[in-house]
Amino acid sequence: MPRPTGARSPSTARPATSFVQAVQAAPSQAVVYEDLHRAHRERVVRLCRTLLADPDEAADVAQDVFTKLLRAQETETRQMDWGAWLTRVAVNACRDRRRSGWWRWWRERGVAIEESSLRTIRTPEDEIIGREVQGRVWEAYRRLPARQREVFALRQLEGYSTEEAASLLGISTGSVKQHLFRAVHGLRRALGETS
Repeated sequence: MPRPTGARSPSTARPATSFVQAVQAAPSQAVVYEDLHRAHRERVVRLCRTLLADPDEAADVAQDVFTKLLRAQETETRQMDWGAWLTRVAVNACRDRRRSGWWRWWRERGVAIEESSLRTIRTPEDEIIGREVQGRVWEAYRRLPARQREVFALRQLEGYSTEEAASLLGISTGSVKQHLFRAVHGLRRALGETS
């Protein structure tokens, strides 16, 4: 029996259910991506700003993170905690950006933190502190080693538990505690506090 022109042989034919499932899954993946983007974008950008101290670089890195999310959702088949995944990818992307040669070159030229970027990361306590002290705090924060800044940002600014921060950074809980202690001690020393 001759096959109609353009028909596939039984060995190359795709099952109809997989096509239907693919069509049905495509809109739901887009919805999941949009929901995740809406729910986590501000937090990811804030984390990137904190780690990079530059709003433009933070926006670029955050966009890269959400591009990676879109690609990961296309390939990932198991259940994921996408919020934790986004945080880990954001921290790693910030590390990569800081490691790149042009980043070091640009930072060594003494580019200051824009005052507008400081104002966007304000809490009620920041309103009380004042601009001069806030500038000193962020300058001291920038001088901390990268790992201490990451731990401090996740624990103090983002509110993650010690265990969550350890999991996100791929280090032990003891290391998180040690880096947080050193970060706080370094900030206090830089700001002239003796406690």
